[in-house]
Amino acid sequence: MPDQPAPDSPARSLAYLHGVDVGRVKWIRGKRAAALRSAGIRSVADLLLYAPRRHIDRSRRLAIDELKVGQEATVIGKVERVAVRRPRPRMSIVEATVTDGQGSVKAVWFNQQYQARRLERGIEVALSGRIDRYRGRLQINSPALDVLDSGPDNLAVGRVVPVYRAIASIGTGVLRLAVHNALLRSRPVLDPLPAAVIERHDLVPREEAINSIHFPESLAEVGAARRRLVFDEFFRHEVALAMTRKRKESESVGIAHLIHPEPDLVERFIDGLPFRPTGAQRRVIDEIGADMAAPAPMHRLLHGEVGSGKTVVAVAALLVGVQSGFQAAIMAPTEVLAEQHYEGVTRLLSEARMAPRVAGPRSLFDPAHDDPDRPRIKVALLTGSRADANTADRAGRSRLLADIAGGGIDIVIGTHALIQEGVRFARLGAAVVDEQHRFGVHQRVKLKEKAEGADPDLLIMTATPIPRTLSMTLYGALDVSALDEMPAGRKRIRTWAVSTEGDEPAKAHQAIREEVEKGRQAFVVCPLVEDSDRVEAASAIAEYRRLRSVFPDLRLGLLHGQMRSEEKRNVMDGFRSGDLDVLVATTVIEVGVDVPNATIMVIRDADRFGLSQLHQLRGRVGRGAQPAQCVLLADPTTKEGAARISAMVAMSDGYRLAEEDLRIRGHGTVFGARQSGFSDLRIADILADVAELSAARQEAFALVDGDPGLDQHPDIREEVRVLLGDEVEWLFKS
Repeated sequence: MPDQPAPDSPARSLAYLHGVDVGRVKWIRGKRAAALRSAGIRSVADLLLYAPRRHIDRSRRLAIDELKVGQEATVIGKVERVAVRRPRPRMSIVEATVTDGQGSVKAVWFNQQYQARRLERGIEVALSGRIDRYRGRLQINSPALDVLDSGPDNLAVGRVVPVYRAIASIGTGVLRLAVHNALLRSRPVLDPLPAAVIERHDLVPREEAINSIHFPESLAEVGAARRRLVFDEFFRHEVALAMTRKRKESESVGIAHLIHPEPDLVERFIDGLPFRPTGAQRRVIDEIGADMAAPAPMHRLLHGEVGSGKTVVAVAALLVGVQSGFQAAIMAPTEVLAEQHYEGVTRLLSEARMAPRVAGPRSLFDPAHDDPDRPRIKVALLTGSRADANTADRAGRSRLLADIAGGGIDIVIGTHALIQEGVRFARLGAAVVDEQHRFGVHQRVKLKEKAEGADPDLLIMTATPIPRTLSMTLYGALDVSALDEMPAGRKRIRTWAVSTEGDEPAKAHQAIREEVEKGRQAFVVCPLVEDSDRVEAASAIAEYRRLRSVFPDLRLGLLHGQMRSEEKRNVMDGFRSGDLDVLVATTVIEVGVDVPNATIMVIRDADRFGLSQLHQLRGRVGRGAQPAQCVLLADPTTKEGAARISAMVAMSDGYRLAEEDLRIRGHGTVFGARQSGFSDLRIADILADVAELSAARQEAFALVDGDPGLDQHPDIREEVRVLLGDEVEWLFKS
């Protein structure tokens, strides 16, 4: 690349600049280049998209002696003095006096001794924070500190100055010079976005956006520049999601299910329930019905609040498949959850007077079925250790597998056992995958492969409410349905926090005893199965032994994932039947466990759980008519842990908690750590930039609908392929 492009040189695309190594940029050589590559900045495109964390307006200096107490301000000056004091053990105070020649201000940092290593007399710095007065002098406590060592080309004086997050030993001054050099050598920058899209959303041109995000003429330019780059970032991801969806649709052959046949099992099921479904349930059932009536395979995500009634919706979806003459399946990640589904589905069908036949492996569509006005749905359970048909003779595993293969079973509920060799379906037409995040993509594919010929309709369920912005990014290739309405009568669960120190845990023990004396039951949840030398957290086994001495007169049970299947089943059966007062468990009871008589849950070391997981656990109580409570035993050692505990106490709405969880964790992990496979967002924030995300999604899906292979938009196709990398490479192969 020349230092300055020729006036008539062709525009350089981000895809092209992505192929230019960052080590070719002036100021970036050797160790600096290696450090940038380690931080994910491997190319010129990466460098240009490395946005400053903030800007300092140095075009107009505000004198220190003009500052007012209580004002949030940025002070620029030279370090006059640095000192470190240690008034007591485990306490250090760094003090620096900064002057601009007209006045001075003292900066103070508590227990941030590393700041002293960044400061030395004579260097120019920027301090940002709230102006206070202490002993008659201006002071800023714990200010943000930027070292502004001026370099060539006056990039750090008399203008709006970008401030970057330091990378290894590369300071903001070097990064500023490197970005400036890269931008000069990259011009002109190609803008692949259609002119109509730019005009429709009032976006600035790409080159202007990149220039203004780094070197704006005024702070007012930064907002428009960031908005364009945020739109671009979302647009690339949404184009990839739209192409994924289009590709799957074109490569799949689906089943056009019958929606209103005679008998209409879905309507009979809903009409026969002893309760009225919520409006949200009816809406989602209609959405699923429309999907399943279409010839393309359904790929729909169903998410909703704990207790919002996902099982009713899942059964309705399965019945659409059954009434069309197909089999249906539910795959759950654990035996406990699979058995809970088995109990729940058969109970719902029984309540709707559609219970399984009392004897014999005949399905609804068996020719020998003699009462079409009283449909009977045959349901079976298949796990690694257990195979039950809901019949009088409890058919053995081999008999059950033969019944499934012969079409004698309508609905099969199971674990990974459903996708093992030797399990064959006669005609699998609908499948539900519960708690989908616990399964890999290949496991869902193997379930679909159990159907011969056409692909079955697939409903993916999760009990974790998903913020709308997250569903548009992480699950953008799926249709998404939300159960955002709770059944009538569902009560808020009182949630309170207790320290693990001293006599505080006794408050939780007393609450348990009071509930048991009323004839209720309790959960005690621990993060570990056994004590660990490396992790200081309560274990289920140790807690079980301890509570036996605390409650010698109560009936306690222990449940964790390392127990044999029969042991787990016996413990759960005992708790459901009321033979146990207190169940000490790990997160094996996180989802699906439904014991209406359980009215209190105590969670040990609650700060070690994620916010969504805490909400899931809390949802195991309060499922009956009685008031319920959740006690969080915790002494958080991190700011994030304390924030999770505070949120749980303050909030009961799963959607609000999901957004709070995203704020606490940050959105940087969204794409890489979840199963979408896309790279992390660099500039965009999926909570703050909702408008840009919605607009980018609409434009991306419209573009791909009209040009599925992006043959008419080769620059966009290449940018998506190159910038999103190997994870989307399959989209561009025939």
